[in-house]
This record gives sequence, C-alpha cells and structure tokens, in this order.
Amino acid sequence: MSAEMQANIAKLEALSQRLTQVLAKKRPTNPQLLGPDPQLYQKAASAFMADFVADPAKMFEKQAAFWGESLKHWSQAQSALMGITTKERDENSSKDRRFRNPLWDSHPFFQNVKEQYLLTARAIEESTGDLSALSDDEKRRVQFFTQQVVDMFSPLNFLPTNPDALQKALETEGKSLVEGLENFVRDLEANDGELLVTLSDPDSFEVGENIATTPGSVVYQNRMFQLIQYAPTTEKVRKIPLILFPPWINKFYILDLKPENSFIKYAVDAGFTVFVVSWVNPDGTYRDVGIDTYMQEGVFEAVRVVKEITGQPKVNAIGYCIAGTLLTLSLAHMAKIGDDSIQSATYFTTLTDFEDPGELSVFIDDAFLKGIEGEVEEKGFFEAFYMARTFSYLRARDLVYGPAIRSYMLGEKPPAFDLLYWNSDSTNLPARMAREYLYGLYRSNDFSEGRFEVLGETLDMADVDLPIYVIATKSDHIAPWQSSFKGLNKTSGKKNFVLAQSGHIAGIVNPPAAKKYGHWLNEADPGSTVQTLDQWAQDAEFHEGSWWDKWNKWFTKRAGTLVKARLPGSETYPVLEAAPGSYVKQRAPQA
Repeated sequence: MSAEMQANIAKLEALSQRLTQVLAKKRPTNPQLLGPDPQLYQKAASAFMADFVADPAKMFEKQAAFWGESLKHWSQAQSALMGITTKERDENSSKDRRFRNPLWDSHPFFQNVKEQYLLTARAIEESTGDLSALSDDEKRRVQFFTQQVVDMFSPLNFLPTNPDALQKALETEGKSLVEGLENFVRDLEANDGELLVTLSDPDSFEVGENIATTPGSVVYQNRMFQLIQYAPTTEKVRKIPLILFPPWINKFYILDLKPENSFIKYAVDAGFTVFVVSWVNPDGTYRDVGIDTYMQEGVFEAVRVVKEITGQPKVNAIGYCIAGTLLTLSLAHMAKIGDDSIQSATYFTTLTDFEDPGELSVFIDDAFLKGIEGEVEEKGFFEAFYMARTFSYLRARDLVYGPAIRSYMLGEKPPAFDLLYWNSDSTNLPARMAREYLYGLYRSNDFSEGRFEVLGETLDMADVDLPIYVIATKSDHIAPWQSSFKGLNKTSGKKNFVLAQSGHIAGIVNPPAAKKYGHWLNEADPGSTVQTLDQWAQDAEFHEGSWWDKWNKWFTKRAGTLVKARLPGSETYPVLEAAPGSYVKQRAPQA
C-alpha cells in the first residue's frame, strides 16, 4: 500500500468521526414532510392484490417473463466471461444516459447489473402503472413515488456498482473518496444533519458582484420588499414604467443572473423604465403575513410608489410563477374597487387554475399538509430547506442523484453554475400565507372557481379586463402549460399566449442571442380572446429562437411614447442603496 493511500485512509477515519458527530446532532424532522402517507402504500398493495385476484394469469405471465429475462441476462453474463458475445445483447443495449461509461456494455459484471436493474425497474413500473382500484390522483402519486424508489436504487448510487467511482478511486489512490466524504460531511453540517446536496460552488458567486449586476438603486423599502429602479441605458425611454414581480419562493435575480442572460438588462436596454420588487426573506416575526399582506404592502404599494416616482397614472406589470398568481388576485381586487392603475400584465409560468397543478401535487395530501401545519405553527414560517428539497425531488436524477454521485463518489467540486447557485438561494414562506396558498388556492382551487376572498372582496378572474401576454413552458413540472393557459383564459381582456420550449426556468431565461429554445405562437388572430386550448394549439406555429423579441414588440405598443430617460429615485424617494439591495442578500433564517 502506497504512502498516499495510507494517508487517504487516515483522512477517511477522521472524516468518519465528523460524520458520526453531525449525525448525533441531527435535528428532529417531521416524518410527514419526508414522504407520502403510509396509507398510500397500503392502498397500492391492496390494489395490486385485487388485480392479482381478478386476473392471476396475467400476473403469473408477467412473473414468468421477468424470471425468463433474468435467467437470460445471467446466461449472457456467463457467456461474456468465457469470451462469447451475442448480437442480441448489443441490440438491446440501453440508451439511458446514466449508463454512459463503456464498462456498462463491455464488462460482464456491470452489463448484467445494468440490464437487471432496468428490467426490474420496468417490471415495477408496469406493476404499479395502472392499478385499477386506485383513483387517478392516487395512481399519479403511486407512480411518482415508485419512480423515486426506482431511481434511488440505481446501481450508480452505490460505490461497488458504479464503474466511474471505482475507476477514479483507483486512479487517485483513494483521494476521490476522501474528497467525496468531505463534501458529504460538509453538506450534512450545513443543514444540521439533514442531507441537501450542494448544487453549485457557493464560493463562485456573490450577489451584486458577479451575479445580479445590472446597475440600479433601491428607491423604496418597507417590511415586505425593496423596490429597485434600474439605471437607463438609452437617452429616451417609454413613458409608462414596468414593474416586475418575481416569486418570493427563491429570489428576483433569476431574471438578472449574468448580463448575457439577464431579462432585466434586456428590458432596460430596450428603452423601458424598469422596477423590480425584491421580497424580504421572512422569519418567525412574519407569522401572520398572508396573501392580503403581499397584495396591500406588496403589489399595491409598489404600484403607488412607481406612479409617484415616474409621474405616470398607469404602469405595466410582469408576474412570475406565484407572483403571477398574486398579480391576478390583485388585478381582480383592483377591478372590484375601480382601480385601473395597471395597463397591461405579462405572465411567466403562472397558475391561477389549480385543478391540475402538475407534479408538485403529489406532495399535497392530507398528511403532508398536516406536517406543514405543525411546522409553521411551531416556527411561524415554512422553512426554505423543505421547499428546496421538495422541488429537487421533482427532478431527482438531475438535482439529487446526479450531483450526489459527482460530489460524494467522484469527489468533484460543485460546478460554478449561476442558475444552480440561484436555485440553492432559497427563501422561507410566512405561516399564514403558506396555509392560504396551499389550502385556498392549491387544494381547493377557490380563486378559479370564484370563491377566494381577500380584503373583503370575493375575487373573480372574469373581472380582469386588460391586455395580457402569457408565456408558459412546454416541459414545466411546476406550472403545466395547459393549466396556465386554462386559468388565465378566464380573464376578460385580449390575450396573447406563447408556449416556450424547455421548462419553468430555462424556457423563460432564454435570451435571443443564445439561439437556444424556440416557441409556439398562434398568430392567426393575435390578441383575440382564445375560446379553447385546442383552438389555440390547432393554429399555433413553431418559431426558432427566443420569445423575448416578440414580447418586446407587443409590450412597446403598451408602453407609451418616448420621454427623456429617468434616473433612479426622486426628491420624495431618494436612493437608499445600490442595486441589488440588501433584502436579496438575506439568507433563509432558520428556527
């Protein structure tokens, strides 16, 4: 054994002691937030047995096929060990991108492990894919959590069956395993013994230094938000200002990552006076903050201040994700009281109809909601840690297992990736707001069905009568495009719908210069009221490249004439600090 190998083994022993210490101090976790209600497994087992009793021949046929394939794989592995290969094995080689290492196809051991895993995965998915005794909602949840189990037991997740990890451990004399364990212990220590994989190098970015750098100033703040006004880059700007309301789950700089992919910079360079709301990251003192607070002290207050700063009676607004939901609620309330301060609204991946809310719905059952109730009652907020982990498991291969393998088995440093850095910069949710959103909107769909009450008014989307521009994304796992279009189609004004390629983030953060993702647009009768989703899809045509420039043309028509460019602030609202401000730098407080 080399001296380097001995030194690495000694480091492993020291790290093991740190691991033992951090696990001993692991904070208690509500089991209701860790997985589905155990009753779901009981229902699935009962449904499986019911299908077996109803058609035992079908079940035995599946079992026979499974064991037959297993024996075939074993036989082929034995033949490979003797130097005999079969054409059939080559033709059936998996295209799964997880198995890129050539050893998965050339080495009998790894080849058999891979094929048996994929065979078992298919058998499990087929067995749970259509259990007749379950409701559609239960089927969706069983399928989702079954896939989680299947992904968890991938052979890549275990050192003895991961050829990449074994090869690197040999090449580095164990150093990769030492560095991997160091990364593992570090992540546990950072989260009080809970595991949350670090996705991006935390030392590669600093907000305001090399990310969120578009020049501007904070011109107003209250307990809910800081208002940023960006410095103009053109001599003249459009008269009517633009306010951007980002989600308060994560932070506004998703739209201002780097200059080359910053939507905020793009809008400023297009000649608009741009304001952005930077929400506070709430702690326990925000326990009683609800959706009405985000409306009154957020949307309404921001609109009021922007009107005063610019001297304009109207503004244009953009709402992203949950902030788009808030914007629609605000517009419905403003319609009730006769306030027409907002001239047009643009929506990024926004749900207002939650009948089919996408993959996140698998977590919204009675047990999970009860677990959230316990958390927010104790702390006064729903902790960012749980939000981050929940969203990660919606894309577990890309956001959990892949990064964990690279970090913990290969010992690699997390990449310097701006989007993943933002993704890890999580925020808490106030207790009352979390309850209202999950129960009143997400679970009961009260707003879409005309039952949601805020600030003394029962809100109706049909009262929203102004031009809107809706961007949804094709592979959005948080806000399905069909649901986004369906909900916002209930507003009464003229609508423009755009369906972008990719997902919840990449489909929006898609600058024209990148020439990356395209979009579908129905230009048969632009600006008309769309009657049905099928009608829109029937005439929609695919266009290469970003939707940003098309939105720009639409928006410019609603932004007024050209006036002299405005510097941030006013006599009444002097500059408080430079953008991106201090609120955005607040890390998620913990209880």
